[in-house]
Amino acid sequence: MSALAPRSDVSLRTYALTWRGRQHLADAVPPGVAATTRPIPARVVRELWDRGANRPRAEDWTGPVDVVHATNYVAPPANAPVVVTVHDVTFLRFPELCTADTLRYPTLLARAIARGATIHTPSAFVAEEVRAHFDVPAERVVAIHSGVPDIRGGDPEAGALVAGGARFVLAIGTVEPRKNLTALVRAFDQAATHDHELRLVLAGPAGWDSARVQAAIDTSAARDRIAQLGFVDERVRADLLAAATTFAYPSIYEGFGFPPLEAMRAGVPVVAGDGGSLPEVLGDAATLVAPDDVDGLGDAIARLTSLSPTDPERVAIVERGRARADRYQWSVTGDRLVDLYRSLQ
Repeated sequence: MSALAPRSDVSLRTYALTWRGRQHLADAVPPGVAATTRPIPARVVRELWDRGANRPRAEDWTGPVDVVHATNYVAPPANAPVVVTVHDVTFLRFPELCTADTLRYPTLLARAIARGATIHTPSAFVAEEVRAHFDVPAERVVAIHSGVPDIRGGDPEAGALVAGGARFVLAIGTVEPRKNLTALVRAFDQAATHDHELRLVLAGPAGWDSARVQAAIDTSAARDRIAQLGFVDERVRADLLAAATTFAYPSIYEGFGFPPLEAMRAGVPVVAGDGGSLPEVLGDAATLVAPDDVDGLGDAIARLTSLSPTDPERVAIVERGRARADRYQWSVTGDRLVDLYRSLQ
């Protein structure tokens, strides 16, 4: 939204399917963007659409519009052309990693496609998966990469203080099964055996089934060097990235992958899983390891953390990472989205 709000050729009108948050939508959108809600619980609306109802329609929130963009899987019926963003298809590839609510997405997406919706994905990988799993013409699936937030400028001393040490492996993301943090804890155990100063810092809110990660930490031989920070705000996030020795993202499956790109932009070497879109998005700028290869992940962490800041290999890794992250600009995303909107009118 921040890529579209400043443009003079687009007028944005946001809507939200929420009861509890209906009073706060205006605070969450950029200045000058209209915010509209209705006093209808999202659960009730989605139940109606799940049953095939064509009401309520998007215009019941927004009034007349040229295009409706549903940015998170659930597309309302509408009089205007509809674009729905599918960030990934974890619910089809790895249903065991999903909540019951997420497992309703295939039905809702199939209904939106039947109504003529165009699918937007953040990577070519997800676009191909959508084409393979849904009865949708290929031309109605459009891949447009996301942009990467610029969170450089953090304070490394503050980041080291939060982390509890100057040398640490950082992981950022919701604590949920898909992020594969139990494997990361085991891999850290392996690397920490030979590096007694190295720490592991997990930053991100607790998600469903986070008890497994806690159990892995509790049984870790290096548990006194593992810090769980929970949710951190943008300032602390920037400080941690400014101080991190290595960034780890061993995700089992991703549709894009913001955190490793943010780390690259901040100049941090990245080791990541090779599942989903990560090879496409990260390219040769990250060390990619199979998510279930704990030994390989541990070896990669040990190698990257052993490099000094001036080591030519580390310098080259950092340069490749920054160049890779700079490819993903929100202004380009905005241009391509507007082109898509115009093509549907």
